Amino acid sequence: MQWTEELALGVGPMDQTHKEFVDCFNALAAAPNETFLAAFDAFIAHTVAHFDQENAWMAAINFPGCHKAEHDRVLAVIVDVRARVEKGDVALGRRLIEELPQWFETHASGMDAALAFHMQTIEFDTTTGVVGNPAALGGVDCSTATTADQA
Repeated sequence: MQWTEELALGVGPMDQTHKEFVDCFNALAAAPNETFLAAFDAFIAHTVAHFDQENAWMAAINFPGCHKAEHDRVLAVIVDVRARVEKGDVALGRRLIEELPQWFETHASGMDAALAFHMQTIEFDTTTGVVGNPAALGGVDCSTATTADQA
């Protein structure tokens, strides 16, 4: 997987976390079978922190739960595959690696782009948790939270 500027969403901490996701993914994809489980654990640790960060932002601005629900589903799959890799099914782990780039690109350009757009619209400060434009809060539901083009 390669980081490109097309994946940048204009929210610095989100973009940085997404770059780190790509780096962790690439380390996992390049790991030989002997260190695959350790690389998988590092990838899971990053993914948990990544999703927790976005989930905290969404909770702070009352963003629709469908985005968090997708995080929960993906993490459940990753943890399940990890358990199977630990039992020796490295091939299943490698198969997950084949699928994750498509999921990530779709998720980043859809749900994450909608979140980033909303955060920018309400002038949400990711450091302080302060909403600079509270008049713009609301109006987002699961049908609009998955669309990158919110303008």
